[in-house]
Amino acid sequence: MTPKVNPTFEIDSDRIGWITFDDVDRPVNVLTEPVMVRFGEALTEALTACREARARVVVVRSGKPSSFIAGADIEQIGSVEDPVVAERQIRMGQAVYDQLAALPVPTVAAIHGLCVGGGVEMSLACDRRVLSDSPKTSMSLPEVQLGILPAWGGTTRLPRVIGLRAALDLLLTGKRVDAKKALRIGLASEVVPAELFTDKVRAFALSLAKNADHGAGPRPKLSERLLGGTGLGRRVVLAMARKKVMTTTGGHYPAPLRILDVLGENLGRSVEESLLAESRAAAELVVSPVCKNLLHVFHMREAARKGTGLPLQASGDVEALPVDTLGVLGAGVMGGGIGQLAAHRDIRVYMKDIQHEAVTGGLKHARSLFDRAVKRRRMSRREAAQHMERIAGGLDYHGLANADVVIEAIVEKMAVKKAVLRETEGYVSADCVLATNTSSLSVSEMSEALERPDRFCGMHFFNPVDRMPLVEVIRGTSTTDRTTATIYALALRLGKVPVVVGDGPGFLVNRILGPYMNEAGHLLGEGASIADIDRVARVFGMPMGPLRLIDEVGIDVSGHAGASLHKGLGARLAPAPALLALAQTGRLGRKGGVGFYTYEKGREKGIDPSIYTALGAVLQPLRPFTDKEIRHRLIVAMINEAARVLEDGIVGSARDVDLAMIMGTGFPPFRGGLLRFADTLHPRGLLDIVRVLHQAHGDRFEPAPVLERLATKDEAFYRAFPTPRSAA
Repeated sequence: MTPKVNPTFEIDSDRIGWITFDDVDRPVNVLTEPVMVRFGEALTEALTACREARARVVVVRSGKPSSFIAGADIEQIGSVEDPVVAERQIRMGQAVYDQLAALPVPTVAAIHGLCVGGGVEMSLACDRRVLSDSPKTSMSLPEVQLGILPAWGGTTRLPRVIGLRAALDLLLTGKRVDAKKALRIGLASEVVPAELFTDKVRAFALSLAKNADHGAGPRPKLSERLLGGTGLGRRVVLAMARKKVMTTTGGHYPAPLRILDVLGENLGRSVEESLLAESRAAAELVVSPVCKNLLHVFHMREAARKGTGLPLQASGDVEALPVDTLGVLGAGVMGGGIGQLAAHRDIRVYMKDIQHEAVTGGLKHARSLFDRAVKRRRMSRREAAQHMERIAGGLDYHGLANADVVIEAIVEKMAVKKAVLRETEGYVSADCVLATNTSSLSVSEMSEALERPDRFCGMHFFNPVDRMPLVEVIRGTSTTDRTTATIYALALRLGKVPVVVGDGPGFLVNRILGPYMNEAGHLLGEGASIADIDRVARVFGMPMGPLRLIDEVGIDVSGHAGASLHKGLGARLAPAPALLALAQTGRLGRKGGVGFYTYEKGREKGIDPSIYTALGAVLQPLRPFTDKEIRHRLIVAMINEAARVLEDGIVGSARDVDLAMIMGTGFPPFRGGLLRFADTLHPRGLLDIVRVLHQAHGDRFEPAPVLERLATKDEAFYRAFPTPRSAA
């Protein structure tokens, strides 16, 4: 049997030429090199048909039920190491799209479902774009998130279609736009009902074929033309965009800056000149270390998204339990956030607390999160109301009777958690899975209070729940594979990135973050300034400095976590004197309006100069530290602890450490992860740094045994701790 070609070209009785993408080997259409070659052949067939008057309009569509084009082949992008090869491949893709743009009849992109990257660029090479009104339909150019730019005409054609400002909003962020917004900004020519999609596309195409002046569609708004259509206007818009990029990224990500360069230099030039500049800039970016690191992060996220949380040998035999109803114990900010997240994903929620006021507060918090989504146009008021109707609350345990999973999110005290979980177990079904949202207490010890410890594990959300992507799925000593798989699948359904970790002090993220924050306290005590400590961390790429992070977490919460790590891991994690003294000042950080920094209405206003006086008894006089010394002490403290985490079997791979640190702390993605960065230092060089710090600062920098072994074997973390063959 002859393999089906992809895409196909055929002409119907109305003389509409249909180019249909449908990869029989993939669930979505991906623009691999063979597919692009075949697309070029299909376009040649279409050109011949147009010249012979057999086709009077050409429609590009997908044969997939819920997606148009999922973009270019990520594997091919990641494999390119030579910029000359990269540019040649990019130019080939541009040439194919130029064929589409040059067809002598009207062209239509019929988009139903996901349309990403090269799919959007394909649609831009068409005269019109018709979108379905399905909630699944969206368009995005996420290349910037991978450290590259849209080089098959995206940077060139998008601003010419929708205007410069609207184009920058998509090009510099990679954000998705739904059909309504696409129509509003001029990216969509028309939006039609999904259930009538094919018929409406046909009618649109025939109408367009009758219109001799099919052109490129409506022009951008007057305001867009004034700003983006003149040299002065472009310079103003691009200068503002560059300033925003630098503020947001610190200049660590070259792709958005190169996008601005290409636009600034070529918007007033021909399409051909712009495409050439686009290809050269993209070729430089695709071979850069930042691009390779961001692709590494992409692959880590995709592996987590497709996984089960179990080793391959177990994943095929274990099925996660379905979750239709969720119970939440504790209706505080965390409980309300978890409830809102679940209701948003069409899960029924019952929040239980011991006070009516608490339940009311949890419901109000959930409603406020939906209201914020409405304000940001992420959902309609009707959709928000429908989601909110899925949440109920009360004081009675009987509301949990039908729960498939119950998540405990109450006060962080072992005795209280044990008592509540034991009581809860008596009201839920034997199949119900219980999970604790603890950030520091032993899951295994907690399970001792239960009759069914095998159906219990940790599900550690990070605050704020609606924004932080990581969930640590914590296996206790009795947790079964099915329980793990169920909570892992639930985390995925909630839109989170789950990482399975073992039970131990601080689990994974807080354990690694603890020495980082503690070392900042030691630096402060030795005379380093708050400004310098936090600035060096931000320059490295952290989203905020460690002292600002303590304020954000809460000085009381941070102190409790530090004490737990000290108790569990010993003297090397004894809290820094400056942090112990800080806990005695009564400052709470951002939530209390003052910590290391001052805050007004939750917004940071700068360092509080009185903090030095408040901590004066434990601080040495201010003195200069080199950026290198501060950076080494902060980052190496994390690397050394990560090595111990691997030694202790909390996780089994370097990838798990890196995914969790990026998703849970904002560790700079452009560096690829904590241990991927450590591997750039070379094992012997890294050990030398740790030994110097150990000699200068004592046992808290004692080299982890893993570091000694890696240096002896001249082996990197990713080679010594590879990702096992698993479903995650």
